[in-house]
Amino acid sequence: MNPNLFDITLPLEDPILKFLLILVIILTAPLLLNKLRIPYLLGLIIAGAVIGPHGLNLVLRDSSIILSGTAGLLYIMFLSGLDMDMSDFRKNLWRSLVFGLYTFCVPLVLGILAGYYILGFSIYSSILLAGLFASQTLIAYPIVNKLGIARDKAVTIAVGGTVITDTLALLLLTVIAGMATGNADDTFWWRLSASVLLCVVIILLLFPLLAHWFFKQVTDSVSQYIFVLVLVFCGSYLAQLAGLEPIIGSFLSGLALNRSIPRTSPLMNRIEFVGNAIFIPFFLIGVGMLIDYRAFFRDWESIEVALVMIAMITAAKYLAALFTQKTFRLSSDQRTIIFGLSSAHVAATLAAVMVGYNIVLGYTPDGAPIRLLNESVLNGTLLMILVTCTVSTIATQRGAHNIAARNAQDDDAEPRREEHILIPMANEEAVSHLIGLGMSIKEPKNRNGLYALNAIDNKAEDPNIEKQGRKLLDTAARAVASADNYLQPLLRYDVNIANAIVSVVKERNITDIVMGMHRDRTPGIPGIGRIAADVLGYSNVTTFMYHPAQPLATIRRHIVVVPEKAEREAGFQAWMQKLRNLAENSNARIVIYAPENTLPLLQPVRKRRSPKFGYVACDCWNRPAEFARDVRRDDCLWIVMSRRDRISYHPAMARVSTYMEQYLPHNSFVLVYPVQAGVSDNRYL
Repeated sequence: MNPNLFDITLPLEDPILKFLLILVIILTAPLLLNKLRIPYLLGLIIAGAVIGPHGLNLVLRDSSIILSGTAGLLYIMFLSGLDMDMSDFRKNLWRSLVFGLYTFCVPLVLGILAGYYILGFSIYSSILLAGLFASQTLIAYPIVNKLGIARDKAVTIAVGGTVITDTLALLLLTVIAGMATGNADDTFWWRLSASVLLCVVIILLLFPLLAHWFFKQVTDSVSQYIFVLVLVFCGSYLAQLAGLEPIIGSFLSGLALNRSIPRTSPLMNRIEFVGNAIFIPFFLIGVGMLIDYRAFFRDWESIEVALVMIAMITAAKYLAALFTQKTFRLSSDQRTIIFGLSSAHVAATLAAVMVGYNIVLGYTPDGAPIRLLNESVLNGTLLMILVTCTVSTIATQRGAHNIAARNAQDDDAEPRREEHILIPMANEEAVSHLIGLGMSIKEPKNRNGLYALNAIDNKAEDPNIEKQGRKLLDTAARAVASADNYLQPLLRYDVNIANAIVSVVKERNITDIVMGMHRDRTPGIPGIGRIAADVLGYSNVTTFMYHPAQPLATIRRHIVVVPEKAEREAGFQAWMQKLRNLAENSNARIVIYAPENTLPLLQPVRKRRSPKFGYVACDCWNRPAEFARDVRRDDCLWIVMSRRDRISYHPAMARVSTYMEQYLPHNSFVLVYPVQAGVSDNRYL
């Protein structure tokens, strides 16, 4: 045994012990802090202060902590961009712009006045101090994300406004630093403008194209996750090269990848899991390590500066949130969330104060450096970080809990039939496609309700067929579990495949079927295949027959072709709800094509219209060639069908498979068979 094994010195140098200590803190903090009613995020910051070099000196804030913390900060900004509903973001863009100007201008004015008249700083130092007041960090964003309100209007406004105010604050930092050092010539302005514009164009235009191509070519989950991280850090570095803070680049990367990563996908679950489990806690603990409480007992000036900064920043951010609430008639809880999300100061604030502290304007007669921001501002900033993070987490948690509770009450007020989605599967290649479609059309908040069926014909003689079936079901269960959902696997022997599916529909109270297209070229067999025809003939649930030509996540538009009088069918509301779920679970746009006299009946009232939906009057069934010209390569067609002789049946429905092969052979499509009124166990096809 090594005699030095138990000879532990402080601070810890053994990487195993350091990592173990931080993991124990991440594990135990929620358990302890929930009893004390202290927000988890705040607890991690306090823990960092306790174990850091200014506390018990258990762990130094070395390069490994800085690296993990930087990754965590970038992760927070990336998630905030990735979680945004882009249609709501565009809808609320001007609101975010207004809030961004509020939360930049109000602190800027108060900061200049406080620095110049109260603290006696120079005009350049006062403006830079005001830039500290204006910047903000979304340190409390994981709270709203965990409570499921990341797409609330107030959160969208706060996130968009944060990017605007941080961009303006960091540009102000760059300009003031250039002017204070005498480098702000004409070339400086042209170089700054060109580099910022080039950075934004590359991230927002090139990154989506790269992601779309990569996700089409590569299906390996690990490779997809690493690719996302590469783009995040690449975008952050591009922003840094352009003279901006890396957090701006990571947020823009989130916006760029927003449409390529569906909310219910396994990739999104992995991104959130790793961030919340490792990167973000490391960042918060690293922030706590910066806090030196002893600095506030050394001189009165540090305490005075800290108190002025805390009072002015809190007042300014609250006024900005109040002005936003009054301007857009938001609720008091939404105002609290906006204030909470915008009141924390960490990333951009630290960047600005370090830049100001490192700029030396001259020297005193005794050789002491004259800095743009002195040591008292540096020490005051550390106390301000602790206080503003505390205010941010408490305010955000209070407002978010109230909104989440109100949303839960609204959901309970409109009870819906419990959904049970059955996914029959027979080959491994189709598993990921069928599972992806099943999770895309289910209720976003429902973690259960998925069933996978592998049916075996009683006459099958292959001894390995049951083993292959169980392997297939295990693959499906793992795919669903990776998205934090649960799937119930079913293995069934029956007289034939169709009978097994129909029996499970009755036994499990199935509401929807998602199955692959099986085309049988035998003369006299329906175009959708014998099994599908038998299932439709003997069951009356909403059925989706899926022909995937590319991964569902790479689809940019879902085009829904609706026949005349579709709204008069019994299952109309059921498949429309599935489309609304699809819009909620993905970021693709949904465009509904319907005859001119049917289209107005499909459109919701103005207040309930979603920017994700579009409506086009088109006689698609009688003019398939003309309609096909509007379809793009990355579109998925949803064709609403009907049984023969029913209200919305059209003769062209019998030739849908032929039309798709003739006009759109490279597109994915879904045949939607709604529930029909008065259907019993009779064959319709």
